[in-house]
Amino acid sequence: MLYLELQTDVKDRILPPMTAFRPLPIAAIVAVATLGACSAPPGGVMPADGVFDPYEEQNRRFHAFNRGLDQALVRPASKGYSALLPDEAETVVGNFARNFSQPSVMVNGLLQADLETVGISFSRFFVNTIFGFGGLIDVATAFEFEEPDADFGETLHVWGVREGAYLELPFLGPATEREAFGRLVDLFTNPLSYALDSPENGIGTVASAGSRLSDRNRFSDTVDSILYESADSYAQLRLIYLQNRRFELGADDPGNDIDPFELDTEGF
Repeated sequence: MLYLELQTDVKDRILPPMTAFRPLPIAAIVAVATLGACSAPPGGVMPADGVFDPYEEQNRRFHAFNRGLDQALVRPASKGYSALLPDEAETVVGNFARNFSQPSVMVNGLLQADLETVGISFSRFFVNTIFGFGGLIDVATAFEFEEPDADFGETLHVWGVREGAYLELPFLGPATEREAFGRLVDLFTNPLSYALDSPENGIGTVASAGSRLSDRNRFSDTVDSILYESADSYAQLRLIYLQNRRFELGADDPGNDIDPFELDTEGF
């Protein structure tokens, strides 16, 4: 859900400043933990509707909280943000946020052994940083460099980690057990966060928050129809999220994504 993807720069609060970026050990530790932690349907058989939601009662409580947060805070803030800033300024903020995130895309591309994604991401970052005034202008698109996207949830999928149960997280919105691990690790996968001093290393987070508010307002009709006009907004959001995420990962058959390699994790 667009509005619930707003992130805070929590890594500076829970970890001391790091002088060197070491994504591989973090990724390996979390991947091993995820292999054992992600749930699987009883008997390893996916439900007929493609939804494995053993925590539905808790998820629905978090969904009600997130829905109330959107209604009271995020939705009005997004409208105020877009009303305050000209469209051109919103575009600049979005360009900068996407460009700032490209080093994280490169890291995940490397972890997936996807050199094409790494190359395209590096090219976009280089062109936009040098010729686009630090990423404020999206010059790379004019040069027909497609914008790649890779995150640690996708990396875990490539490594064969099962999807696990569906979750709705407070403030963060819909996820699966695998995606929740991925989002946690992605807090640490951008080398710029370590290369820049404070407060400069928080600029990307601020820009990302602004970009998310723009997205919430831009897609307001769609989001509102899901949250406030659906007979069951929780079930509707769950279905949309799982279908979209599985499509992004190339899992056309939802039953294939729960445990693609039939891993036995009892030993973890």
